[in-house]
Amino acid sequence: MVLLSDIFPTGLECGVQNGKVEPGNTTAIIGAGPVGLAALMTSQMYSPSKVIVIDTDQQRLDVARTLGATDVVNNGKQDAVAAVKSLTDGKGCDTVIEAVGIPATFELGQDLLAPGGTLANVGVHGTKVDLKLQNLWDKNIFSSGKLNPTTLVTHKFDFKNIEQAYETFGQASKTGALKVLIEMGN
Repeated sequence: MVLLSDIFPTGLECGVQNGKVEPGNTTAIIGAGPVGLAALMTSQMYSPSKVIVIDTDQQRLDVARTLGATDVVNNGKQDAVAAVKSLTDGKGCDTVIEAVGIPATFELGQDLLAPGGTLANVGVHGTKVDLKLQNLWDKNIFSSGKLNPTTLVTHKFDFKNIEQAYETFGQASKTGALKVLIEMGN
């Protein structure tokens, strides 16, 4: 299946495994797009105590909640650092998975780390980002039947309607698209 060869390996390997999610730790996932949601779903196989998903799109945060996020933070409406610190007794997160790929979310990821925490950078950056080494010296930095990947497919299109599929995904905040599936059959 197409989802198992793209977003789930990225979320699992680059995010969850490189981020060292483990039983009892606190995990923040920045970005509730398909890769971030795949990281959310696969992180649960490692039994973290908290999985906090951060995004500016409330609809995607609602999906994250249904997929198992213990907490969600709309950083378009609230201070994500303050919210996460409040949820972690001021400590920050043991694992932060950045799944957006812009400088602001990479910086946010650094700000959310607990001492000794791990930052997994999954987002694909098109511009330079700054690594705040002065703040990260005490942190470790890293760029089964339990999964149902089809829950992320929100829209299906025949191949002949591929342009409509791209338009739908391009307007995800209006259409609610998470992952668009294009079927080759017809």
